[in-house]
Amino acid sequence: MQVREKIEQLTETFTPAERTLASVLLSDYPFAGLQSIQDLAKTAQSSGPTVSRFVSKLGYSGYQAFQQALIGELKEGQKSPIQLMATQKPFEEAWFAEFMRRAEMLMAEVATTISDAQFTRVCKLLSEPGPGLYMIGGRVSDGLAQYMFRHLRQFRPKVHHLPADPETWPGYVTGMRKSDILLIVDFRRYQVNLERLAAMTSSKRGCRIVLITDKWISPIARHAHEVLAVPIENGTFWDSYAGALSVMEAIMTRVAESDWNQAKQRIEQWDEYRQTLMPPSGPET
Repeated sequence: MQVREKIEQLTETFTPAERTLASVLLSDYPFAGLQSIQDLAKTAQSSGPTVSRFVSKLGYSGYQAFQQALIGELKEGQKSPIQLMATQKPFEEAWFAEFMRRAEMLMAEVATTISDAQFTRVCKLLSEPGPGLYMIGGRVSDGLAQYMFRHLRQFRPKVHHLPADPETWPGYVTGMRKSDILLIVDFRRYQVNLERLAAMTSSKRGCRIVLITDKWISPIARHAHEVLAVPIENGTFWDSYAGALSVMEAIMTRVAESDWNQAKQRIEQWDEYRQTLMPPSGPET
């Protein structure tokens, strides 16, 4: 179990001082826990002994063991397919049947990691008619961002996808307004330039960041308004994005349903224009 999960699980048992400490740790997770015990205590307006009792309550022998657990999570977040191959779980059944069984397990896990309340908050945020919605993903995960973008733009106005080339980003950033939304998809082997983009748009433009990431949590989380952490491990050397894709499809469906009359009109208009502008299917006459 991750440190974050232990903190969330034991929240009801914390003293007021420990709850403040937990809030400080979760607000800048896991980096807040990597500073010295004195600095952490100062940030939480607490004391060294309180921090020691807190990490002991979480099940760690001391602050050093607590930090080692956080460092271990950071390392997990940087593992490459080659490193994952060394820990691949053997397939006990027919290969394809076993792979699909693992996919089903991932899907079941998604339902327990994202609450109905958080899902509703995110959908409500993305359904707001005024703000613009900007989307981008990482080297591989941008395929998911583009998939979501291509659907949302059909029934929601002001939807934009940022190209992979960072040279183009300033043009998009300068067009962002306060309360606009930047949705970022970033899984392990996180991209530093995406975190910089999140920091800039949040601090300089006042944008709200929605992050879709994994359980090790992209550093972008420190700038995020909402963080959807989905399971990606399937016991092979490739992480699986099946769970993330399902979450995105659920969000797209819910957002469209939130104002179906507007969505229906926009889709009808979209299809009309598409049919007019698409190339002819046969030779010109």
